[in-house]
Parts: sequence; C-alpha cells; structure tokens
Amino acid sequence: MNTLPIGTVQTMTVSRKIDTGYVLEKNGQEALLHHNEADHAYDEGREIDVFLYNDKKGNIAATTTLPSVQMDTYDWAEVVEVIPKLGAFVNIGIAKEMLVSVDDLPLFEAVWPHPGDKLFITLGRDQKGRLLAVPATEGIIAREVELAPEELYNQPISGTVYHTSKEGSAIITEDDYRGFIHHTERKEEPRLGEFVHGRVIDVKVDGTLNVSLRPLKQDSIGEDATSILAHLEENNGVIPFNDKSDPEDIRGTFRISKAAFKRALGRLLKEGKVEQRDGMTYLK
Repeated sequence: MNTLPIGTVQTMTVSRKIDTGYVLEKNGQEALLHHNEADHAYDEGREIDVFLYNDKKGNIAATTTLPSVQMDTYDWAEVVEVIPKLGAFVNIGIAKEMLVSVDDLPLFEAVWPHPGDKLFITLGRDQKGRLLAVPATEGIIAREVELAPEELYNQPISGTVYHTSKEGSAIITEDDYRGFIHHTERKEEPRLGEFVHGRVIDVKVDGTLNVSLRPLKQDSIGEDATSILAHLEENNGVIPFNDKSDPEDIRGTFRISKAAFKRALGRLLKEGKVEQRDGMTYLK
C-alpha cells in the first residue's frame, strides 16, 4: 500500500523515465510525474520537490507546481464549477480541481458560491482518503486576520464572504480584517465566496469590524422609495402597507427596516406620489 502523504510537498528522486513521464521514488514508495506536470526534463537520480495528489484513477500523482493550498496551509481558491448535491470545485493552481463538499457549504443553494467567487480553504481527506478542499474554521480565521484600526470607522470597505447565515455574514477584507454584516445591514444575503462592498459602521475593541452593505440614510431613502413605487406598479397601484404595518411584514416584502420604510414612504407622500387610505397605500 502506498503511504506517500497526498496534499503535501515532498522531495522525491527520479527513479526512471517512462513514455508518459517520470516515476519518482521516496522510501520505496512511487508516484508518477506526468510530462504535462513537469516544468522541464529531468535526469534519473535527480531530487525534485513535487506536490502529491490522487489522479482520476486514484493513483498517487505528482506535479512540480507547488500550490499555496496544502494540508494544514490556507489560501484563497477560485470556484470554477458548482454541482448541485455534490459541491463546488475550486482551482488551487494545479490541473486537478478540488471539491468542496456539499457538507461544507450553506444549507440553501441560493447562497452557494458561483464560478469566480473565492473560498478560503485548506486540504483535507474524505473517509476514503481522497483529497478535499475544506473551508477554514472560525478559529483559523481568527489566527489569520489583522486587528482593524479605529480610523476605519465610516470608511468604505470591501471583502470576501467566508461564512453566511440567517444571523449575518462574515467577511475577510482586502487588508485581512474580519468584518461582520448583521442581517439588518444587508438587503439580500450574499453568497459564500462573494466579493462585497460596504461601509464600516463600528470598529470593535477586539479589532473586528461591523459592516453595512446598505447605503447611507440620505442615499437609501431614494432607493427605498423607488422600491416601494415598483411594488405599487406591480400590484395595480395598491399595497397592503402603511406606516403602522408590522416590521417583519415590511422586511419580508421590501427587505428594509420599518424605520427605513417610513422614511421612504414619507418622502413619497410629501412628493404627492402616493396616498394612504384604510390602512393601504395607493399610487396617485
């Protein structure tokens, strides 16, 4: 049984040349370095550093391309394909794409990553010993990020979502700060791996950030008013909402808070674009 540690970089010796490439050896164990995975020609007896992985047949293969993502090392990897009920495949820089299992993705496929999104991962193995890409845990993230300075307050910021839930979304910013987006500070739940743009609304004492994806109040009133008008037009000029409506009903329909709804509705009333009667709002 071959016990070479896949997912790691090993120094191996070129044992012999074959038609398809080179047979490498270490401690009596062998791996194939295909011509396509060799950066140049090698003589027998040469020691080279290679990354080990399983090929499609399950055999141990080698490549002279050394990825930054390995067993117990972490880095960003781009999503290249998403397959429902299976997971997402990511590119770690070698020919073989690595699977992020459905078990390590959000429950709802609507917030699964899309091709082009990025995940912060390491490599692990499944029960059959095959390599998998595994998203970093919160403990690893805490070890990797920097402490955010107070000067970031109210500044624009961008980052990649590494965790998302009903409660909120967590991001790593471009400068390696950790940010949290509460569900009230986003209109829609961003995808895992999505690159988002927001604004710092709090720099916490532990060096992490609270981030909002919503525009400033003065900017959001117009945006929210447009959304209300769109709902009116889609519903024959009448909606069962007014400034006394239930906050959860408002959030469920418009994805904004009751306070934001009242500000936008107030603008529309002042501009004479809508009117309220019998607990309903009508388009004028």
